Amino acid sequence: MPQNLPTTLVPELLRIVGVEGVLAARADLMVYECDGFVIEKNSPDVVVFPTCTEQVARVVRCCRDAGVPFVPRGAGTSLAGGCLPVGGGVMIVLTRMKQILEINTRDRYAVVQPGVVNIWLTQALRGTGLHYAPDPSSQGACTIGGNVATNSGGPHTLKYGVTVNHVLGVECVLPDGEIVCLGGPVDESPGCDLVGAMVGSEGTLAIVTKIWVRLTKNPQGYRTMLGVFDSVDDATNAISAIIGHGIVPAALEMLDQGIIVALEAAFQFGFPLDASAVLLIEVDGLEVGLDAQQQQIVELCRQQGAREVRLARDAAERARLWKCRKQAFGAIGRLSPSYCTQDGVVPRTQLPHILRRITEIGNRHRIRIVNVFHAGDGNIHPILLFDERDPEQVQRVLQASNEILEDCLACGGSVTGEHGIGVEKIGFMRRMFTADSLDVMARFRSALNPDNQLSPGKMLPTAAGCGLEMKGSHRKAAV
Repeated sequence: MPQNLPTTLVPELLRIVGVEGVLAARADLMVYECDGFVIEKNSPDVVVFPTCTEQVARVVRCCRDAGVPFVPRGAGTSLAGGCLPVGGGVMIVLTRMKQILEINTRDRYAVVQPGVVNIWLTQALRGTGLHYAPDPSSQGACTIGGNVATNSGGPHTLKYGVTVNHVLGVECVLPDGEIVCLGGPVDESPGCDLVGAMVGSEGTLAIVTKIWVRLTKNPQGYRTMLGVFDSVDDATNAISAIIGHGIVPAALEMLDQGIIVALEAAFQFGFPLDASAVLLIEVDGLEVGLDAQQQQIVELCRQQGAREVRLARDAAERARLWKCRKQAFGAIGRLSPSYCTQDGVVPRTQLPHILRRITEIGNRHRIRIVNVFHAGDGNIHPILLFDERDPEQVQRVLQASNEILEDCLACGGSVTGEHGIGVEKIGFMRRMFTADSLDVMARFRSALNPDNQLSPGKMLPTAAGCGLEMKGSHRKAAV
């Protein structure tokens, strides 16, 4: 029996989800001590695996009655400590709620449980002429529930929008155990946009148990290009030139030399190893006009110093290119035992500046940094390489990360584009928002989560975010 929990809690959880749905042994709990942000770790006291909304509600009510904190978790691919169990307590893992409940092609929506892996919906929609547009780079592992929590983006959201633009409604369990539905299959609902508030709230307002998502018609055609550049500045200037010319690609991704080398070692695609940067550019839409857009992009890249612009010859080569991009983070294992991915946003015109600053910061802190990111919307993802077993390296990574994010703010940008705040970036919230704005956010959160038992110590630098004692809790939330 976990020492920090009331003695009656685990037996009650076992009655709700069964013996196969509860983990309480220390060795099992270690698996859940962090997400993709490996620098911060803390094990939950117990992990439960509900399989339906009613089980989630019953677990939540048990935690509420026992005064124990609880936190939802999906696949654990989040990169800012969003599902870190800061105050210990109960972790509610939603990966067994993994059914695609409905696909309605006539009204263009699908209904999924939160544990559905993003790419499963893509696969289920093959042959329908429709697709679900948000496509995070971790698409093969991340869950749609997790995407909702952090308002995930992805390469193709430059044109199609991030998760919130494709969520029509949610069913969720409030922190008191009440089950509510917000929105639904229709496009617009009267009143406050509570669905929009739920998307990106990082599991601090409610636990989402069902999602209605908008489906998008497949484009008639694609043109996929790889621009090869001998300097990072030329590549970033080409990005601004393309967008400034009035072209909105479906995707516009940048990879620097460090990533190129790792990807070539992993996939043998034929990337130019001597290039300083490559741009992966895709336009889609009606076939008529795509060739003209492609030619414009090729010419703009050449004007900005591109050594060459390769064209994907067929669907198979396009698929290989996107496989390389989507699995870029997996290839990092060839470069370093650990890495920390940042998620700042800057205006596109500031990309040359911020990439130079990233290089300077990395050199000063003796941290190797490689870059692969959503260049079209200025969402940078510098990847800091280190060994988490060395505390001194960890400190240098944290210092370098903070400086990079400080510079993003100085450029008029943001400290997150799609990874969320989690526990990693709470300290930046006061830099981004006024005290009045933060107070409004905290009041809204308190209206739904008054005792702060759900996901304490996350997102806001108020209440649990300042380490204040949680009402009715068995411990303090510390950040």
